[in-house]
Amino acid sequence: MIRHAEEKDVAGILEIYNEAIVHTTAVYRYFPLTIEEKTQWYRDLISEGFPVLVCEMEGKVAGYASFGVYRDKPGYKYTVENSIFVHSDFRRRGIGESLMKVLIREAEKMEIAVMVGCIDAENRESILLHEKLGFTFSGVIHRVGFKFGRYLDAAFYQLNLKGPEHPVEG
Repeated sequence: MIRHAEEKDVAGILEIYNEAIVHTTAVYRYFPLTIEEKTQWYRDLISEGFPVLVCEMEGKVAGYASFGVYRDKPGYKYTVENSIFVHSDFRRRGIGESLMKVLIREAEKMEIAVMVGCIDAENRESILLHEKLGFTFSGVIHRVGFKFGRYLDAAFYQLNLKGPEHPVEG
């Protein structure tokens, strides 16, 4: 079941995110977040009108997806950056694709023009998911991250959406 997250879901979201920090290069962080930090992340996104979605299975948060500000400058106001994570116990069940489809619909409702995915260049599964959903390759920033004793490349993918009929500055 995919639904909008509630604050009670933050602990499950945190478990998924911290697992990615500790064991993968999907997140270029070194140390797990606290429940307070992830709760503030959730509150900030919700207060800015951005969605946080969860997929609930077997009474657990099996995955989550969100998007938020791409860059903190007014000219980027029609562009967002997505974030999607699936719990290691629930991978390869189509949860990521289902979450992304709902997330894209949310972006369309908000009249977003471009959704960006910044993906570790070695994360083939995430790249294939984004491509399957119509994202196109936009470029790589080489050696932009450093984790697990090596430099990492970040690949950018973008999905062009309709956006507002009459975009405005300001």
